[in-house]
Amino acid sequence: MIELGVNIDHVATLRQARQTWEPDPVWAAVEAHLGGADGITVHLREDRRHIQDRDVRRLRELTHIKLNLEMAATDEMVAIACELKPEMAMLVPEGRHEITTEGGLDILAQEARLATVVARLADAGIVTSVFIDAEPAQVEAAARIGARVCEVHSGPYAHVFHSRGRDAESAPVLAELEKIRRAGEAIRAAGMRFNAGHALNYFNVQPVAALPGIRELHIGHAIVSRALFVGMREAVAEMKRLLREARAR
Repeated sequence: MIELGVNIDHVATLRQARQTWEPDPVWAAVEAHLGGADGITVHLREDRRHIQDRDVRRLRELTHIKLNLEMAATDEMVAIACELKPEMAMLVPEGRHEITTEGGLDILAQEARLATVVARLADAGIVTSVFIDAEPAQVEAAARIGARVCEVHSGPYAHVFHSRGRDAESAPVLAELEKIRRAGEAIRAAGMRFNAGHALNYFNVQPVAALPGIRELHIGHAIVSRALFVGMREAVAEMKRLLREARAR
C-alpha cells in the first residue's frame, strides 16, 4: 500500500498574499482528507512566509488524519513540535532566500546535533523523518542519528523528466529513478521507512510510486495548482488514483 501526504503550504501562500483569512489551510486539509489523502504536510518556516503558528495548532486540533510537520532543526521548531506532537516531524534544510527547499539535509555535516534533535522528538513520542538526497552516505547517517523515516528528494528526477521531453523511458530519467530506487533499498535495509517527495506531479509521479517498498509520497504544489481548476477534493482523488494504478502494476 502506498500513502499520499498532501502539502497545503501554498494554500497559505495565497492567503498571505493579501494578509487576510482566506483561503483557510484547515479547510483545504479537510477537503484533501475527503479526496483520499492519508496525511497532511505543512512546513512551518522560520520566516513564516506561508503557514503560521495558528495554522499548525488548528490543524493539530481539527484534522483526523496524520499531521507531518516539516521543520528546520532549530530549538524553536523542536519546542513547537514537542508541544503540538504531530505524528511525524520531518527535518529539512531551510534558507531564507530559497523559493522552496532546494536540496536534501546534509546529515553528515551536523550529525551530532541532529542526533540530539531526533532524540528530543522521540522522547516526545514523535516519529522523525529526514529529507535527504539519494546518497548512500546520507542514508547511513540517517540511520546513525536514529531517524525512523527517510524521505528521498525526488527533485532531480522531476527536473530531468521535465527537461528531457517528459519521457519516462529516457536514459537520464531512468538514471535518476535508479538513484531513488537504490536509496530506497538502502533505507529499507537499515530498517527505516522509505518515502519520497518534491516536484512530483500528475505526469511524473507513477514511476516513483511504482518503486519497490515505497511507503508514502508527499506532494503539494502540483495538487494545489490542480485544485484551482477542479477543487481540492478532486485534485487529491486524481493523484491518489495515479498512485494506486502505479502500485497495481
